Amino acid sequence: MITFGEWLPDQPDMNNAIVTANNVIPAANGYRSLPSFTQLSTSASNTLLGIYSAKADDATITLFAGDANRLYEFNTGTSGLDDVSSGTYSLEGKERWKFVQYGNDVIVAGGIGEELQYWDLATSTQFATLSTDAPKADYIAVVRDFIFTGNIDEGSGRKPYRVKWSGFDSATDWTAGTNQSDFQDIPDAGAIQGIVGGEFATIFMEKAIVRATYTGLPLVFQFDKVEPNRGCKIAGSICNIGQLSFYYSDSGFYMWDGQQSRPIGQEKVDDFFNTDCDFSYVNKITSAVDPIRQIAVWSYVSTSNTGLTPDKLLIYNYYLDRWSSADVDSDLIAPFFTASYSLEDLDNVSTNLDTIPASLDSSFWLGGEFYLGGALADQMYVFSGAVLDGTIETGELPLAAGKHNLVTRVYPYYDGGSVTMEVGTRDALSESVTFTSPVSPNTDNYANFRAQGRYHRLRMNITGEWDLAQGIDVEAREIGRR
Repeated sequence: MITFGEWLPDQPDMNNAIVTANNVIPAANGYRSLPSFTQLSTSASNTLLGIYSAKADDATITLFAGDANRLYEFNTGTSGLDDVSSGTYSLEGKERWKFVQYGNDVIVAGGIGEELQYWDLATSTQFATLSTDAPKADYIAVVRDFIFTGNIDEGSGRKPYRVKWSGFDSATDWTAGTNQSDFQDIPDAGAIQGIVGGEFATIFMEKAIVRATYTGLPLVFQFDKVEPNRGCKIAGSICNIGQLSFYYSDSGFYMWDGQQSRPIGQEKVDDFFNTDCDFSYVNKITSAVDPIRQIAVWSYVSTSNTGLTPDKLLIYNYYLDRWSSADVDSDLIAPFFTASYSLEDLDNVSTNLDTIPASLDSSFWLGGEFYLGGALADQMYVFSGAVLDGTIETGELPLAAGKHNLVTRVYPYYDGGSVTMEVGTRDALSESVTFTSPVSPNTDNYANFRAQGRYHRLRMNITGEWDLAQGIDVEAREIGRR
């Protein structure tokens, strides 16, 4: 069996294991299915610009979302987005809502035009201004016992290179020099593009990566340029699980492990992305990590798109160091935990079992289950629907070097769903590939062909509720001998 190998679109088709791996997720032996992006909520007022799930001390899950003018709480009883704003907001340009949880509070940054907002998971019924002393900020993170903000405005103008943190164990104390609250300007590295919190802060800037480590008084935090010559080019490309972060730099995709960066797209997908991504809409790029499937996912507008909605996903399995792609329309990719549903709630979700976001026996309805989701336009979506139709195509197979061959049988190996096979042929590498019509396997599990050429490739189209596409076997014979 020829096991489906690594998708390497940056490499030539000849002797390339896989040239297409679409609507699939990389697996150790082949590719697994990707659930479809399915509607979860009714509509907000505008396109959603942020989604977050928070778990209270009593383990209750609450889903929040925000658009340019409103913040919302997801209502499991109606599937609606209830307006819980403290007023009318006005996010502009590339600004998006950034949420963090600090104890039993959810704190939200909406860009330099908005005051930091907070929600007490035990008592709140609407968001409120956190503190009039707090900066307005594009980015926010929790670092040890502090709230960190970056790319800020404190009334004296925008400071894209400044971080400011709250007082020790106090989300409302922002007076510099009091209770260890302070700020730091980071010169010669461009604007801050994002902050990843935890035991220390990783500050992604345009031209460098800076680590802020807690030292206590008098410095409070020590700032070190741990990547002085490489930064993040696209703010929306930053996603993380713990201190493991992924980002896109001037030289491609990288993974940061808390100590150093290593390239993950070089000679694999960097050239593909540079060609396929429409960089006119770079501010529409969003990303998230799915720790269950161990994948990082980027959503972007492709150059073949006739609209403005991001229509393509780039998927990276960070455990296997392998990539795939998908055709999915999504204005936002975000991780969240599902809220719990009662039987009465299910009646409000849908009266049609074919249109609910997940099957009735799914753990989705129990609440507290991690799902990769996001938004399409003004509605929350989740990757929990019917399996997408997958396409996997090999590069040219070395059946008999430089000689004409006739492919007669192809044996597909897969689990679940239905498959058709196509054979692509050409006589010279300068020619376009011509594919046969799709052929379904017979009862003996092989597809019959009479496909002649010097170079051959195979395409598997897999549909239905399939799980794994593993590989193929090929029967061929040399022709034209004298």
